[in-house]
Amino acid sequence: MESDYPGTVQGMQAQGRFWSVTLAAVLAVGVTASLGRWQMDRAAQKQALQTAVETRATQSPLASHEAVQALRPGTEQAADLLHRTVHLRGRWLAEHTVYLDNRQMNGRPGFFVLTPLQLEGAAHSVLVQRGWIARNFQDRTALASVETPQGEVEVTGRLALGPSRLLELAGADKGPGASRIRQNLELAAFAAETGLALAPLTVVQTQGPADGLLRQWPAFSAGVEKHHGYAFQWFGLSGLIALLYVWFQFVRRLHPRSPRTA
Repeated sequence: MESDYPGTVQGMQAQGRFWSVTLAAVLAVGVTASLGRWQMDRAAQKQALQTAVETRATQSPLASHEAVQALRPGTEQAADLLHRTVHLRGRWLAEHTVYLDNRQMNGRPGFFVLTPLQLEGAAHSVLVQRGWIARNFQDRTALASVETPQGEVEVTGRLALGPSRLLELAGADKGPGASRIRQNLELAAFAAETGLALAPLTVVQTQGPADGLLRQWPAFSAGVEKHHGYAFQWFGLSGLIALLYVWFQFVRRLHPRSPRTA
């Protein structure tokens, strides 16, 4: 055929298409393979984080006097204590209790109850994520009573960052009960609002005085499996592009299908 000869116009066009497709295929394979490697790197980072969290969780709990020093506002080493178990003594500052709305536990919507704990022998407090209560679907502002003991209490939990942030609608924290019911809470803003000297971390309570709150907190997961899944998809796409390139550019050219006869 005329296109089989590189000197012809059709041959030059076919050769141009061949190199254009080749360049596009090489770029596509390179990009998708790079994205797969990037996801594997992210998975390795998340795995290191998961291992660090699990290691900290098995370390001996911080006693109350150790926590007082470690959780002072402005302490740079506080982040190194994330996910450590801690025992605290102090008294609840019940007047500053807040309820975070649209929080789930065991698949049920409700509120996370947060109360600052004035640490024993210290001028600063730590915000404690005490547990979960169900919401009243007829009246959002009708909150179930939460028992908050007066006097000194002992609380056990794990150190954590502030509560996760949810999508916040305009005006979500307005209206009756807005000072207690909130969509999100930022530690720095809450400290400025209340005038409290707050620790840079919070405590997710696991044990303490009986108060009727549910504390079936989900286990920490860094999301390693998610990145492995993304990497598999990118590597699979890279391999598919390479396979299709070889098939259409070489295999079909070497073994063209015979035209059908009527």
